[in-house]
Amino acid sequence: MQNVTYTPSRPCRVEDVPAWDIETDVLVVGFGAAGSCAAIEARRTGARVCVLEVASAGGGSAALSGGEVYVGGSGGTSVQRANGFEDSTEDLAAYLTLSGGPGADGERVRVYAEGAEAHFRWLQELGVPFKGSYLPGKWIEPTTDDTLLWSGNELAWPFSATAKPAPRGHTVQFKGWGGGKVLMEHLCAQAAAFGADIRYNARALTLVVDRDGGVAGVVARIDGEVRFVRALKGVVLSAGGFIVNRDMVARFAPAALACVKEVSGGNDDGSGIRMGMAVGATAIHMDQFFATVPFFPPESLVKGIFVNERGERFINEDAYHGRVGHYVLRQPGGRAWLLVDNEIFGRPVIKPDVDIAAVGETWAEIEQELGIPAGALQHTVEKFNARAAEGQDPYFHKAAPWLRPLSVPPFAALSYCSEDLEAHAFTLGGLHTLPGGEVLDADGRPIAGLFAAGRTACGLPRWGEGYSSGLSLGDSTFFGRKAGRSAAQR
Repeated sequence: MQNVTYTPSRPCRVEDVPAWDIETDVLVVGFGAAGSCAAIEARRTGARVCVLEVASAGGGSAALSGGEVYVGGSGGTSVQRANGFEDSTEDLAAYLTLSGGPGADGERVRVYAEGAEAHFRWLQELGVPFKGSYLPGKWIEPTTDDTLLWSGNELAWPFSATAKPAPRGHTVQFKGWGGGKVLMEHLCAQAAAFGADIRYNARALTLVVDRDGGVAGVVARIDGEVRFVRALKGVVLSAGGFIVNRDMVARFAPAALACVKEVSGGNDDGSGIRMGMAVGATAIHMDQFFATVPFFPPESLVKGIFVNERGERFINEDAYHGRVGHYVLRQPGGRAWLLVDNEIFGRPVIKPDVDIAAVGETWAEIEQELGIPAGALQHTVEKFNARAAEGQDPYFHKAAPWLRPLSVPPFAALSYCSEDLEAHAFTLGGLHTLPGGEVLDADGRPIAGLFAAGRTACGLPRWGEGYSSGLSLGDSTFFGRKAGRSAAQR
């Protein structure tokens, strides 16, 4: 059996297992945000838990994140209330429904909105540090150790017209970027403290299926040796998305190929999704991905306006940077520029070497340098300036605090054309699951013994245009807990 080639796309039959090398109740594949929380919750029920992690340490992609968890509702978390913000469950649900796009899962939204505030307390009780202070302004992620921030589209149209705005990004206490490592240090340590058997350098190769089509375990390579791991109650797939698997990206989400930077710990190869599909699971919203063009900070740049090769605006620039990024990516000819004047000019912190495509004393000069049809850009700026002076943006509904005429020369156009773009991306599609983590087949029936959470599943974040920072960590930790509990109680 050692010479057999195992692949995620072809399951192993239970009758072909020579012997079980490891036996457990719940087997968790992947030790990131979802996997660690699944392990904690399964152990809390008394189930034996084994975790397989392909890397030499836990954390996954979550360890490289900003450490923001998107929570609220129930009147507000302790941090929201302490800083003067109320947040009803209804407003949180309305926001999440809109952010989920055309395929939003109403049941998942309801369960999360009703349980998010308690979930935040659960994280606090585990010892995850949150300072509790509020950071005003517009940030991609905080460089301070503050907790609460506006991390999505809450204040931007059309979201602000749907749900009463409230800041819901709750960031772990950490100075600088990359607070996700603090979150994951705590969650992984807690999983170990609760008694999970954690195996590093352990790659799940394929699922083992029984004679009825249910999942009985996993074939894995642990420290270089093929091992057969039996899961008496269930397998939880929490192995990340598929952004580093360029073949899968080309097949399912080809638009993401325009994004040159993968937001991943390096192991988001789609293996968990492929293993699920191989045993009959349905994968949904596989074309969807997070993409960002981080054009701020400084936040003064939000007062600029984006235009395309026709000299037309196409988005309210105060929207979440990921939403803006999606609109930039799909402009005709891959051409887009951010127009600024001397008063708001700045170089983006994440891309200080941004290409300045045009500089001029008049907008006519900028228009000519960019090769935009004569009069088109001038007309756009004139209309914008006239309305901005009145605090209005009737075409794109940019909020008043970000409106001012672009009237102080010299003027400039910062290039966000395809050849100059350094967009960041990760995938949002994954296995179709119930809120409890049960993986569904093509008929909408649960596959016995199979559960999924995190980016291996398609969770709350399933529409690139509606993403908010913290949604992945909120979804992964919350529904990872549910998947672990569901598997343990099977």
